[in-house]
Amino acid sequence: MAGLIVSSLAFALMQTLVIPALPVLQADLHTSAQWITWTVSIYLLTGSVATPIIGRLGDQYGKVRMMLVALTSFFVGSIGCLLSWNVASLIAFRGMQGVGAAVFPLAYAIIRDEFPEEKWSVTMGTVSSTLGVGGGLGIVLSGLIVDNMNWRWLFVVSALIGLVALVLVWRFIPESPVRAPAKPDILGALLLSAGLVALLVALTEGQPQGWQSTFVLGMFAAAVVCLVVWGVVEARVAQPMVDMRMLVRRPVLFTNLTALLSGLSLYATWVLLPTFFQLPASLPAAYQPLADYGFGLSVLAAGLWILPCSCAIVVAGPIGGIMGRRFGPRIPLALGMFLFAIGAASIALFHSTVVEVSMAFMVCGVGIGFAFAAMPRLIVGAVAPSETGVATGMNNVVRTIGGVIGAQVAAALLAANTWPGESVPTINGFVLSFWLSAFCALIGVATALLVTGGGRWRVVRAHVEPATAERTPATELA
Repeated sequence: MAGLIVSSLAFALMQTLVIPALPVLQADLHTSAQWITWTVSIYLLTGSVATPIIGRLGDQYGKVRMMLVALTSFFVGSIGCLLSWNVASLIAFRGMQGVGAAVFPLAYAIIRDEFPEEKWSVTMGTVSSTLGVGGGLGIVLSGLIVDNMNWRWLFVVSALIGLVALVLVWRFIPESPVRAPAKPDILGALLLSAGLVALLVALTEGQPQGWQSTFVLGMFAAAVVCLVVWGVVEARVAQPMVDMRMLVRRPVLFTNLTALLSGLSLYATWVLLPTFFQLPASLPAAYQPLADYGFGLSVLAAGLWILPCSCAIVVAGPIGGIMGRRFGPRIPLALGMFLFAIGAASIALFHSTVVEVSMAFMVCGVGIGFAFAAMPRLIVGAVAPSETGVATGMNNVVRTIGGVIGAQVAAALLAANTWPGESVPTINGFVLSFWLSAFCALIGVATALLVTGGGRWRVVRAHVEPATAERTPATELA
């Protein structure tokens, strides 16, 4: 369990650890704001592409083996970022780090194979909670490092955590004997990768380049073509990388729709709060009289006020797992989305003090913990053991896409609500984004309640490699 938690925390931490340091990185590497932003975007992009592919390879060739591959890429990428000499090299090595996103579906699959079924919900909830912990802790830790040390220490931290995760996984996690007896679906992997890359690039570049630009529209068109062709190919091959019938199974379909909405709701709020906390002190002096909102906090102080949300996720994740074990995972999923809606609406209504905003976001954290704990359990309960890695991987991808959409919509709302003749966002842009989060979360309550009709898979026969047949956990797989 320690190996799975540290592995998940390594990736989650680096999602936000770099963000407060972007201005410092831009100045030190002598580059533009658009290029330095790609150090964040490429991390999510490569993670989204690698997650379902490595998850499927884990189903076929061994979950622990592929987790070691993902962690090795993360570790080597961390060393490369530490030694990077320009923005291009930093972006490339950040892409290698992003492959570490595959640890999440592999962790859920390992839990299913190695833990008794009565412990699935709590352990999956604990692993899921690392997303919130890493996100909040990353902002605080980044503020401490950037204020007192060289930015390269950010990647010393990630390399050390990655190394510890590698040792724990290699030493303590046994390889699962459950295999999906299938040949590699190279065409399916290439088409899915191309579609996801085109979609995420279009979403990422839509705001800076313009949503009606030729490049962005071309990327959207390429994404549609690639993903449609991918669906057709996967429906026709005998052994697809992703079984389309599995994706349209009711529990999987509505859990993925809820994941999309949860990512959109979370990021439409999360990406704005650091800016909201830092206004107006972070604005040029000429603009500050325009902004009579915000709290003028430093990066570190803003991170500390976000930290209660992360603490709430840590507590709520395992509690959501316990609720799922007792009442079924659909209940904590719906309750989590409802609590997030309450928290986001509270921020939109009550934001005159930093305490009000922080406490409302802590309510959001409880909702995130419940929802993120329930989703992998619902997916695992609706698919065969040989599909666990790819099924939970697709769930993570859908949630990431929702997060990118939420972040871009939030940025667009800020850009559309500025003071006349100025680039300073008004309070309306923030409030509209918070209301958007609440509205999408409420829709997520409805989709969560529609997650019905799925039965628990009973393993009748598992493919066992001859070399590991003697340690088949037959009673746990039953």
